[in-house]
Amino acid sequence: MKYLIVAPTEREYSNITQALEGRTLQNSYSVVRTGVGKALAAANTALAINRADGEIDRVAIVGYAASTIGRERGDIVAPRVARYHDCRIPGDFVPELTEPYPLLGHDDAVVWTGDSFVDGEIIAQIKERYGVKSALFDMESTAVCQAAELFDLPVVVVKMVSDVPEQGDTEHSYDEFVDSHSDFGLFIDYLEQLK
Repeated sequence: MKYLIVAPTEREYSNITQALEGRTLQNSYSVVRTGVGKALAAANTALAINRADGEIDRVAIVGYAASTIGRERGDIVAPRVARYHDCRIPGDFVPELTEPYPLLGHDDAVVWTGDSFVDGEIIAQIKERYGVKSALFDMESTAVCQAAELFDLPVVVVKMVSDVPEQGDTEHSYDEFVDSHSDFGLFIDYLEQLK
């Protein structure tokens, strides 16, 4: 299986490339650092897929994500669905922005994508608006799904919970966690076992 691994930040990119070094692998992996946010992630993913000229079977998004209460910092989660949380339009009006994107993950979870670093207040609004109890949050996954869909490529998202804003975690908590949790070997192990 040939994977394009999408790593939004420089730290995520460095961590995943280090995890790949010197390992004997059944799959092949190329890694792209897309940058943070929906627009950069989608554009750079589409560019990388196009440059691969048909040599990609799957797209994998790896890195850190915020979580609702119920998961612990350091948990590895591979959601089954990606959605936007910051679209305030009627559900049937622009379906590509409001409908869920299926993922190859095994965990009964949704990763919600938006153009903001979520805090407890934003999470409370998302829970109320969408009726969710448990979720992950990032700024790229659903946009990457849209880019991959242009090429009919399936997507898997594998995230490490970096912060739980409902418990008072902030961007400083995120930075502290990321600085001390840089081993992305668990992500590679997950991808190697994914059927």
